Amino acid sequence: EPSSIEKIMEVDEHIGCAMSGLIADARTLVEHASVETQELLFSYGEPMTVESTTQALCDLALRFGEGDKESMSHPFGVSLLIAGHDENGTSLYYTDPSSTFWQCNGKAIGSGSEGADSSLQEQCNEGNMFLIEAETIALPILKQVMEEKVTPNNVDIAKVSPTYNLYTPPEVEAVISRL
Repeated sequence: EPSSIEKIMEVDEHIGCAMSGLIADARTLVEHASVETQELLFSYGEPMTVESTTQALCDLALRFGEGDKESMSHPFGVSLLIAGHDENGTSLYYTDPSSTFWQCNGKAIGSGSEGADSSLQEQCNEGNMFLIEAETIALPILKQVMEEKVTPNNVDIAKVSPTYNLYTPPEVEAVISRL
């Protein structure tokens, strides 16, 4: 059932991750990143930055085939959007299956991402915006590229400001009804 496939996950209380591709691979990477953030917090008493978390995640993905027991036997087939809030403010990172990552203001992944991505780039080039503005930009673009009607049953929304929060179905419905 599509509603049982979790494609947005909490990495740490201040970082969330959306995924497209092989979800099992994504979960492996997210679990690794979650352990890394917790180890830093327990060892040094400070949260890991969003960029450092993204780097740790990509470092694991780059180690495939190295022969040690922690490395994977195949490359990861997943793209990720990692969003978070840390001492540097709010940030968004995109990782591709080659484990390359870069910071962006807005990015689409998954089916229909080409058209959605160009629309997002046009509208998100300013950088900082309020959450309500981001919702108002993203949902209409999602409506354009989705084959079915946008509903709380087929759309998930999460925010990280300053902590991770996955919207409930009524909260998703409220965003949809504003459009």
